[in-house]
Amino acid sequence: MIKSINKKYIILLAIAAFIVTLDQATKTYIHTEFSLHEISPVIDNFFNITYVRNEGAAFGFLNTASFRHVFFLIVPVIAMLTILFMLHGVKNNDRLQILALSSIFGGALGNYIDRLKLGFVVDFLDFHWKDKYHFPSFNVADMAIVGGVGLLIFVIILETKSLQKPLKE
Repeated sequence: MIKSINKKYIILLAIAAFIVTLDQATKTYIHTEFSLHEISPVIDNFFNITYVRNEGAAFGFLNTASFRHVFFLIVPVIAMLTILFMLHGVKNNDRLQILALSSIFGGALGNYIDRLKLGFVVDFLDFHWKDKYHFPSFNVADMAIVGGVGLLIFVIILETKSLQKPLKE
C-alpha cells in the first residue's frame, strides 16, 4: 500500500508551483515583449521595468567566471535537495518554516528553469533613486528566495529565544 503524501510536501508543491507559475509568466512576458535593456518607467526616479539578462548569481556575482555554467546547473539542484531534506525534519504544524522552505524552493526552481531554457536568468524589477543609486535588477523568484531566507532567519531567532527562556518552577 502506498503511504499518503505528507501534508508539508503538498504545501511545498502548491507554494512552489504558484511561485514558479508567476515567475515564469512574468519572465516570459518581459523576454518576449521587451528588447534587451529596454526601460519602461513605472514610478519616476524610483522604479522601472528593465529587461536584463543575468548570467551570474545574485547581483551578477560570478557573471564572468569560466565555471559558471556547470556551477549554476549543479548548485540549484543541491540546494533544492537540501531543502527537501530540511523539510523532512520540520514538524507538520510548523507553518512558518514550511512556508520559508517552500518559497526558497520555488524561487530556486524558477531561476533554474531560466538557466536550463535560456542559459541566463531574466531580471526586470529595477529600483533606483534618481540617477544616483540603482539596486541590481531582480525577479519574482529572487523575491521568493530572499523572502524565504528572511522568514527562515526569523523562525530561527524565535526558536532560539524560546529555548533561552528560563523554565518556570
